[in-house]
Amino acid sequence: MAESFWALGLMSGTSLDGVDAALIRTDGNDVFERGDSLTLPYNDAQRVRIRDSVYMRGDLAKIEQEVTLLHADAVKALLKKAGRKPKDVRVIGFHGQTIAHRPQEGITWQMGNGALLAEKTGIDVVCDFRRRDVAAGGQGAPLVPLYHAALVKHMELPVVVLNLGGSANITWVGRSENTGDDLLALDIMAFDTGPGNVLINEWALRHTGLDMDKDGALAFAGKADDAIVASYLSDPFFRQHPPKSLDRNYFTLDRVETLSKEDGSATLTAFTAASVEAAQHYFPAPARHWYVAGGGRHNPALMQAIAARLPHVKPADTLGWQGDALEAQAFAYLAVRSLKGLPLTLPTTTGGNRAVTGGAHYRA
Repeated sequence: MAESFWALGLMSGTSLDGVDAALIRTDGNDVFERGDSLTLPYNDAQRVRIRDSVYMRGDLAKIEQEVTLLHADAVKALLKKAGRKPKDVRVIGFHGQTIAHRPQEGITWQMGNGALLAEKTGIDVVCDFRRRDVAAGGQGAPLVPLYHAALVKHMELPVVVLNLGGSANITWVGRSENTGDDLLALDIMAFDTGPGNVLINEWALRHTGLDMDKDGALAFAGKADDAIVASYLSDPFFRQHPPKSLDRNYFTLDRVETLSKEDGSATLTAFTAASVEAAQHYFPAPARHWYVAGGGRHNPALMQAIAARLPHVKPADTLGWQGDALEAQAFAYLAVRSLKGLPLTLPTTTGGNRAVTGGAHYRA
């Protein structure tokens, strides 16, 4: 058996909810234990500053330092919760905060200072996961598919893991003709399907002051405009064959500006659900089950809209997974793979010219 480690993963997604932190024990192929996890929410002022950075406003260097220190706080809080010391953790996988993702231009930028995080935590850090894949001609996203595959590889395949973050992405995992326990013996396909929570959240923030449509209340009270949903779906992105990824700011609220706050939310919710449904047209074979992770699974209006369009949709938590921690766990997993020089991405997950490893390593 290959040597396994405890690793700690950190994720701050495009929904700008806060920092997710999670512990797993892995050898970079199998996941042996999933430990404690937590979310350190951003306060309103922090969220405003980080949102400004996404639009290239504000002092980016200062915001990066603030974001990094918040991640260090999350590490310390998780270690305390788990009753562990820094020496118990081999590596931190630090995703950072995406503020630009334009792989077609060879650009991806995840804000975060890995050297500072290593210094503040006393633990080695792997960060900057996406740039190596983009350099190899890939989309640099999504990065979670190999972790998803590690979790489902012993199930009856094919299955899909749907992550409803700011953007939505899927991992389709099937059984190839090859045998063996290694991930590369599986058929794995992944791509961004379209927006996840980002448009719904931005709309809610604009009209209610809350950064989400809590309990789907706005969407449930409104009526989707089918013509506007269709106009969103006419975008060339949906005709582009995967692998493909999406910048947070690619789709905007322009089309729903004239709608009431309720109808606008219902329309944006229907758009997210319809874009998820459209993804299945690219699958090599229909999925037996869809397991949903990410913050969007807490929105009952969105989950209901997706379930109305697709069969066998369940929250990932029904498998005993920690649905809010899945992306953070994935970056812990990828950090161990990076240390071992194993691939983080495949041509079928990001469109790169080969399977590539990645990540920058800062020793504590």
